[in-house]
Amino acid sequence: MSIEFLTSALVTLLVTLDPPGLAPIFLSLTQGMSAGERRQVAIRACIIAFGILAFFGVAGDVVLKALGVSLPAFRIAGGLLLFWIAFEMVFERRSERKQQTATTAITQDHIRNVAAFPLAIPLMAGPGALTAIILLAGRAEGDPLRLVALAVICGLVILSCLAVFLLASPLARLLGVTGNIVLTRLLGVILAALAVQFVIDGVWAVVRAG
Repeated sequence: MSIEFLTSALVTLLVTLDPPGLAPIFLSLTQGMSAGERRQVAIRACIIAFGILAFFGVAGDVVLKALGVSLPAFRIAGGLLLFWIAFEMVFERRSERKQQTATTAITQDHIRNVAAFPLAIPLMAGPGALTAIILLAGRAEGDPLRLVALAVICGLVILSCLAVFLLASPLARLLGVTGNIVLTRLLGVILAALAVQFVIDGVWAVVRAG
């Protein structure tokens, strides 16, 4: 199994889920809750997000075929979507959009279970993460070992989100405003490079097929 595949999967999922960036959102969603209640919300959200990502990793290609969408086309579209997310991260627009999504969900829809929505969906298992997991599963090319490794990596990234949620308060104080800005922009640049690679892979697959 290629080390490049494992590294790419780990970096892509870490960047698209953006665990540090979720910390302030988690704090705002669970404001007024006790430590035990926050822990329950964090665990439940991570379980739901992992289930959704695992489903799309296994069945995403089947869904695409049912819709008549080729994997190269999805790679190009997905790469462009990931590039837009990277653009938002670099220019500090993504956190504002996430915060707006969370606030709208609570004030307008009166969400009782913030673990499922909006924390798990769409803040964790959102369009960017779903796109990334389908693209990575496509790169596995049906290899069971690679798919298992991808599931393990996905689980590790979700566990990192859980760790961030449980340590959200001290982490936010540790990073501060400047630290969060620097980290988000750095991750955005990395994601932009990965997105361009996805587009190149898709275009090359189309050229070879033609």
